[in-house]
Amino acid sequence: MIPARKHRWFNAWFAAHARSRIHGAFGAVLARGVEAARALSAEAPLLLVANHSSWWDPLVVLHVSQHLLGADGYAMMNADNLRRLPFFALVGAFGVDLELPSDGTAAIRYAARLLDRPGRAVWIFAQGQERPSDERPLGFRAGAAQIARVARRARVLPVALRYEFAGEERPRLYLAIGEPVAAPLGPRETDAARVPEQAAAARVSRPASAPRDAEAVRAAQELAVTAELDRIHRAIGKAAGVEGLPLDVDGFRWIHRARPSLVGRAAERLLAHWTRPREPLTPRLPGGRRGDRS
Repeated sequence: MIPARKHRWFNAWFAAHARSRIHGAFGAVLARGVEAARALSAEAPLLLVANHSSWWDPLVVLHVSQHLLGADGYAMMNADNLRRLPFFALVGAFGVDLELPSDGTAAIRYAARLLDRPGRAVWIFAQGQERPSDERPLGFRAGAAQIARVARRARVLPVALRYEFAGEERPRLYLAIGEPVAAPLGPRETDAARVPEQAAAARVSRPASAPRDAEAVRAAQELAVTAELDRIHRAIGKAAGVEGLPLDVDGFRWIHRARPSLVGRAAERLLAHWTRPREPLTPRLPGGRRGDRS
């Protein structure tokens, strides 16, 4: 496992660079759930479990942590990629070889140690590799679930990312942060759930080392991220065909909107004027004969 070597000044500079790249590449950034996540970050460490669909994801995660959540962010990264791009370690990336069980165990413990105080955030791309955002099932690995089992103080938030071309030159970035994912009930809690007082007592009395069903936790996290991706899909459908971009689209508010190019718009209108026919066109058939205008 490769530990993070976070450097405060480099992190601030590179996060600003990431924001600049995002604002330059995307026509709009629309987000949902950012305010609630920021408030929760002040109360507890955050484990943010996200889908992984694009080269842009690490830059988006850095920008979201630094500028939208105001959190001290870290992220799990493929060890081979981190060796190729070592500067990501300076902004909080730690590397893990997904094919080595011992490496995975060390990374889980490392992530759990990071999640020891409010204001900290650890991002996990639970698919382990880039996959299309509309692929179902998402195919989450168990790493994020194992971290959630160990980092008992952390709140687990599902995050969905999607990049979408619409009726404009540049694509839109959609970000949805959902409600905290509740840990599935253990066998003892399931038996007690028939009586609310017993269920609450079971949660309180459960020792910190009590095991949880890792597969159930993994499935709950995957289901929560899938729900946020579906939410984005519905918002895209509602925004389709709407003139301009409303401030609020099904709970998504745009936090960045690129200004249209005045030069480009003027050039477009000028070309349209120059190429507009001055008189009705008469269709011609092959050979130069005039076509039937009826």
